[in-house]
Amino acid sequence: AWKNAGQLNRATGSVRPWLVTVARRIVIDGHRSRQARPQEVDPSPLEVIPAEDEIDKALWLMTLSDALDDLTPAHREVLVETYFKGRTVNEAAETLGIPSGTVRSRVFYALRSMKLALEERGVTA
Repeated sequence: AWKNAGQLNRATGSVRPWLVTVARRIVIDGHRSRQARPQEVDPSPLEVIPAEDEIDKALWLMTLSDALDDLTPAHREVLVETYFKGRTVNEAAETLGIPSGTVRSRVFYALRSMKLALEERGVTA
């Protein structure tokens, strides 16, 4: 109101109607601004949980590496070829020089062994 006080002409009348108009417009502007913005709510419990950071990733990779070391060399190499290098069963079989059925079988048993190794380290699901 004081920014535009110079526009007020005291000779024409009272200050009261001018102040009422200014107050009315401030209330209307406040109402409009609240309508335009979404209502804030408390964060959900999931938003409070911290996101994974580089330390978590490093710990996960160390745990994974230790669990891989517990596998037999045959199981480890099929997992590396199929999961980490992204090869298909046939591509892994060709690379390793073994039949594709053997690759499938080793992947199955390697994953089962890997699950047990991770559970021993406290990693679940």
